[in-house]
Amino acid sequence: MKFSINRAAFIKELNNVSRAISSKTTIPILTGIKIVASDAGLLLTGSNADISIESLIRADDPDIGLTVDEPGAIVLTARFFSEIVKRLPEQTMTVTVKDAFQTEITSGSAAFNINGQDANNYPHLPEVDAADSVVLSGAVFKELISQTVIAVSNQESRPILTGVHFVLADNQFLAVATDSHRLSQRQIELPTPSSAAFDVIIPGKSLTELSRMIGDDDSDVKMQFSENQVLFLLGDTSFYSRLLEGNYPDTSRLIPKEASTTVEFEAPELLAAVERASLLSHESRNNVVKLTLTPADNQVTIFSNSPDVGNVEEALDPKEITGDDLEISFNPDYMKDALRSFGQTTIRVAFTSALRPFTLVPTEDTSNFIQLITPVRTF
Repeated sequence: MKFSINRAAFIKELNNVSRAISSKTTIPILTGIKIVASDAGLLLTGSNADISIESLIRADDPDIGLTVDEPGAIVLTARFFSEIVKRLPEQTMTVTVKDAFQTEITSGSAAFNINGQDANNYPHLPEVDAADSVVLSGAVFKELISQTVIAVSNQESRPILTGVHFVLADNQFLAVATDSHRLSQRQIELPTPSSAAFDVIIPGKSLTELSRMIGDDDSDVKMQFSENQVLFLLGDTSFYSRLLEGNYPDTSRLIPKEASTTVEFEAPELLAAVERASLLSHESRNNVVKLTLTPADNQVTIFSNSPDVGNVEEALDPKEITGDDLEISFNPDYMKDALRSFGQTTIRVAFTSALRPFTLVPTEDTSNFIQLITPVRTF
């Protein structure tokens, strides 16, 4: 195998594929990156058994400067290969595979020789049926991931909660995540009718890596499913992830239907106040911030204290407040994550009691995006 390529273009795809490669894998060959050179171009593959990423660098793209002199395939240790490529001196690099998988990497006057492995020993990527698929705008899907993945659990004791629950039915695309202390739910209506229907749980870690790969120029993301795999197609890049097995809990019953107290804020203003309060709550063992609401006086106060440092109290300026007096405590980190997901918008916070979960929704769309937080008992 022998090819030459523009190094900057190669590094971009190398970085994408390397997201799937882990040095902790129990399958030694998966610490490597698979490169297949053909007349069509270069096919790069990385995998850690949970996620796999495959990217095609097309030979007919003039900006890539790819020349394949001799087709073939090789697996090269990802860590060494990536570091070498990034430090080569010239704009162009050449990779040549010789006998016994010895691989020479040259650029200008620099020449590296590293050991490769037989590409035939690399695991095959899963087969995913194209019949069951749905297409989403890249920007919308990236936003949907960022708004829901914040609520996935990091505890492996309940593996099902480490994923985001995706349901497509009647053209309504629903994404829900919860770690049992908070919940994030986003629903969108597909712009074009889809005959597909699915109910799957995708690991949060997979979605985080996928989100980082969705660039501004990726107009669409296509999702395809098999029994235990999901495939995302982004241009010439394929992103595979395993699905989590099991039944996701019924989260619809967790969302309160009525409220005894509601208050509206500009999300950035409330976020700034919670960030100030959390400066002291983080110094306390229980990390709790308290909110006191007095609708009759149009008053909202946020309070936090640390026995070792001191306390903070701040009067907030709600846009609107109605209902009963209430005093409620919560984890400020959960609140900050929720508020950041709304961006620059007005939100409505709805409470039912001091010990029941409360919800945050944007005022211009109160049904399709909901954040829920469980309060903290302080007595």
